[in-house]
Amino acid sequence: MSAYLAFDFGGTRSRAALFDRDMRLIRRAETLSRVGDGPDIVLERLVNLGKSLNIPEDELVSIGIAAPGPLDTAAGVIIKAETLPGWSNVPLAETLSRAFAGLPAYIENDANLGALAEYHLGAGQGADPMIYLTISTGIGGGAIINGELFSGFGGHAIEPGHMRFTLPTGGIRRWEELASGTALGDLARQQLRAGASPSVLRDIEAIDGRAVGDAALAGDEFALDCLRQAGMWLGLGLVNLLHLFNPAAVVLGGSVMKLGDLILDPARKAIEEHVLFEGFLPESLLRPARFGDDVCLVGAALHARHKL
Repeated sequence: MSAYLAFDFGGTRSRAALFDRDMRLIRRAETLSRVGDGPDIVLERLVNLGKSLNIPEDELVSIGIAAPGPLDTAAGVIIKAETLPGWSNVPLAETLSRAFAGLPAYIENDANLGALAEYHLGAGQGADPMIYLTISTGIGGGAIINGELFSGFGGHAIEPGHMRFTLPTGGIRRWEELASGTALGDLARQQLRAGASPSVLRDIEAIDGRAVGDAALAGDEFALDCLRQAGMWLGLGLVNLLHLFNPAAVVLGGSVMKLGDLILDPARKAIEEHVLFEGFLPESLLRPARFGDDVCLVGAALHARHKL
């Protein structure tokens, strides 16, 4: 049996999985990344996570790795990442290759690999161009154009969460500071301090995006208003992507998308108000992602197979 080992290494959790050549999941494991322990300890933990799958090494063909960027994909190096404070030029691919009998190991941006998974096997099948977005702690994304992953001149495209927007007050913010799960928590805390709006959130010590989402799902009007504001910014960012790429589909994943129409309705409203014309709005434009937490594992396995 030919098998592919896939890793999804993130700032919070690390996952490893074994796939057969038809991309069927055989086994998986996960653990906390605890990146504050430093690269040496964390990479050893990642190797042990892969070894815990008890893979006969003669069955392995190659290794695919999803990681936060910016990356040097040719060298297999994490250059730096917002979610990995203090990490610089870490040879992730080489480390994993050496741990698994020198197998070829290929690293790619995690959101890019999410795009590959959804395009080939998920909600984006048949859609070209296709944009994939993961909206959770931040906002990441990948683009498929003419059936291929678009990675740009230096391999760093696309980073949609870092699009800049001008606030009504004149300040400039990144998209993920306005429409992500982190943004929801920040907005709620700021507005609770500034006003006297009643909300169940006032009884919560640590208000984050999940708490705001839970309150909104329970009908809390203050939390619902926070979602309307974040949804408006989500829609404006989507308009920019529509005008840039004119995609056949935008596949939406990540924890914030579990809120469904509570955040998508204001996003759709912003799109309708600001899109240039209906030629940018094909049928079934916004699609829920098929894969959940395993999307980057699937993408990493696909990448490992494709690179060979």
